[in-house]
Amino acid sequence: MDDLPKGIALTVFDENYRESPYPIYKRIREQTPLHHDDELNQHIATHHDDVKSVLRDKDMWSDPRKANPGTYTYELLGGNDPDNEPSMLLMDNPDHKRLRSLVSKPFMPAAVEKWRPRTREVVAAVLNRIDSTEFDLIKDFANPIPAIVIAELLGIDSSCFDDFKAWSEAAVKTAFSPFPDPEDVELAEVAQGKLNEFFVNEIQQRREQPGDDLLSELIRAEEAGDKLTEVELMDQCNLMLVAGNVTTTDLIGNGVKALLDNPDQMALLKNNRGLITNAVEEMLRFDSPVVGSARIPNKDTDIQGCPIVKGATLAVSLAAANHDPAVYPDPGQFDIERVDTHHQSFGGGRHMCLGAHLARVEAQEAILALIERFPELRYSDKGFVRAVVPGFRGYESLWVCG
Repeated sequence: MDDLPKGIALTVFDENYRESPYPIYKRIREQTPLHHDDELNQHIATHHDDVKSVLRDKDMWSDPRKANPGTYTYELLGGNDPDNEPSMLLMDNPDHKRLRSLVSKPFMPAAVEKWRPRTREVVAAVLNRIDSTEFDLIKDFANPIPAIVIAELLGIDSSCFDDFKAWSEAAVKTAFSPFPDPEDVELAEVAQGKLNEFFVNEIQQRREQPGDDLLSELIRAEEAGDKLTEVELMDQCNLMLVAGNVTTTDLIGNGVKALLDNPDQMALLKNNRGLITNAVEEMLRFDSPVVGSARIPNKDTDIQGCPIVKGATLAVSLAAANHDPAVYPDPGQFDIERVDTHHQSFGGGRHMCLGAHLARVEAQEAILALIERFPELRYSDKGFVRAVVPGFRGYESLWVCG
């Protein structure tokens, strides 16, 4: 369909998309089973059941080196560099299965729940530092919480969180950008170098003096006689810091924004704190921090009769899937009492987000504590600014009054 948006119009660099991608994806979903973006050379699935099926297809690839030259995944994610080993996020089996089995235990729900009391303490400490009735929810609240929690999980001094946040934000800004600014690329490379140097030192310290932190646990991790290499340890630390940090900040920010935009739902939550679990799932569905993912077909295939060749980029819109009216009644309605709050925001299949439960715990504790500390929370006249980070959806600033 030549009249459907393509290229930059399907990224945060476009003002309309940045404001809200949902009307754009609604238009695509209603007009075609599978959208072909010939400007970026990718197919885009927007129907819930198609997205769900692709994410859980065990035969689909994720490694960009297996994509066809010229496709979006190949060009964007370094498919033309055969020596560039992908992170776990983009690995295929058997390497992915091996690495995930070594690092997954600390992120199981039962293990993460042990960190809930400490997460609650971190949230309280961050709230105690807010000394004004008008503040930037992102900078003063949503930013520090995941940075401090991740730092403490890794056994790193939480005073480093400012550096962590700056480095992770710089690194992720160009990671999934089809139109990277050269200056941002340079800043990202510097930030990544600092992160790598930092983790090399931390890993060496843990080898010499192990503790009971997550980094020490990863060093000790062993499965059938296999252990993580030095490079794998560093990559895993980077992945946890960058992926877990930015996305959880966006989850908290997006969630609070949804409550402020829907005062009836805010009132429901204030009157029934037990709704927080369901509320966070609805926040994830309603305005997902990660808007999309992608797979690479390992053979010629099709979606609803639309052909896709082996090695093509098959992008799946998590945002569109979460707003598909065929699955969610009134998908544009934010409803924390929604009966079916399942969503695709954490992906699916073998690449299901490893830190999903940690993100849930942080958001639940943060949002409950915030509305308890500031029961009259409302927008400030200073407004908000949306972040421009391709692949993600959140806010650079969100000013509120308490």
